[in-house]
Amino acid sequence: MSNTLKLNDVISRAEQIRELYHQLELAHHGSEWTVEEDVLAFLTDAALIARLTMSQQGRWPKENTEEELSHKLGECIWWLIIIANRTGLDINAALDGFLTKTEKLLNK
Repeated sequence: MSNTLKLNDVISRAEQIRELYHQLELAHHGSEWTVEEDVLAFLTDAALIARLTMSQQGRWPKENTEEELSHKLGECIWWLIIIANRTGLDINAALDGFLTKTEKLLNK
């Protein structure tokens, strides 16, 4: 069995998880996080990727970061899917557009 995930399946799972977090936010704060709060959470996780990568490469004094780095990479991909969804953008179209434009630019 292949470990390759299909993007549409990932998007569906990501949205289901985000809905569960919305329920926790309602229970704890009385309201769901805003899109801006989601973006701030993404940026925080992206910054952690930088620090964990430094550690993994021996440039920051923290040991055994492989599992945490892997988790944060997955979490950042999840956040990007959620942010696209909450801003009304199609992550498939955004990714395809970026790849196509970049391929054309680099294959001149």
